[in-house]
Amino acid sequence: MDAVTDDEPRTEAEIAERIDANAAEEHEIRNGAHGGLSEEDLARLRTLEIERDRLYDLKRQRQGRRDAGEDEAEAHERDAATVENYRQ
Repeated sequence: MDAVTDDEPRTEAEIAERIDANAAEEHEIRNGAHGGLSEEDLARLRTLEIERDRLYDLKRQRQGRRDAGEDEAEAHERDAATVENYRQ
């Protein structure tokens, strides 16, 4: 399991804030791309998508732990490779 990092959200409110900030940045990039998206924009959008996937994965882990009567604080952000390659 990944270790907790200082910037890892620890509450539902922190997770929601990070998701909102992520979405706001994505909209800013897309709205500012009047002549199309640059390679830099596309790379940043991909990074934002991966970060958002990791945050939603963390939300699901926390909910699963609550539903199972376990400590939700034991859930941690998983690395991008784990989250992006998860088979549903």
